[in-house]
Amino acid sequence: MKKLRIFLLVILAVGLMVTLSGCDESGSRKDAIKTKQVGNSLQRNQQTPTDIDYSLERYNLIKRAYWVNGQREKAEMVECPIEKPLGYVVLFTENGSVVGRFVVDGKVSSLNSFLTPDTTYPNSVSSDWLPDVDGSYGENDTGIFFFTPDGKYIEWTGDYLYSDIPFEISDPIVTYREG
Repeated sequence: MKKLRIFLLVILAVGLMVTLSGCDESGSRKDAIKTKQVGNSLQRNQQTPTDIDYSLERYNLIKRAYWVNGQREKAEMVECPIEKPLGYVVLFTENGSVVGRFVVDGKVSSLNSFLTPDTTYPNSVSSDWLPDVDGSYGENDTGIFFFTPDGKYIEWTGDYLYSDIPFEISDPIVTYREG
């Protein structure tokens, strides 16, 4: 009799846990479905622009491909048919010191932007990996690159502040006190 009571209590406890976890799971699932519906609605109401005629990101990537592969004369000959905006960037160290301030010709680009995908089947476990434009495989450092109006190339893997308006930042003073 005692064994039967323990057995029934265990069955009841397992059933209760399954029921409660099912509620959480279905609640989470319902939230995920609702979130997806909201996202779809927003995409319908605010569609991705399809009338962008020229990409400054691709321009930077093409110019960089020549530049970092020793073909700077080709990089300098890459034409941009639109008027590039000027930007302003300040580069910081980890502790907040200013490393440099630069005027940016066009825009800042990610070192992890590419002209082509890295695989032919991105969702496949056995992807057919494609090389980058220079024939190499792998990842770039996480960071940014940009060109200055006088044609200089700068790459940075730290913190930065970027704007399309000129701004001044005083060099932060870092103090250290022993406790």
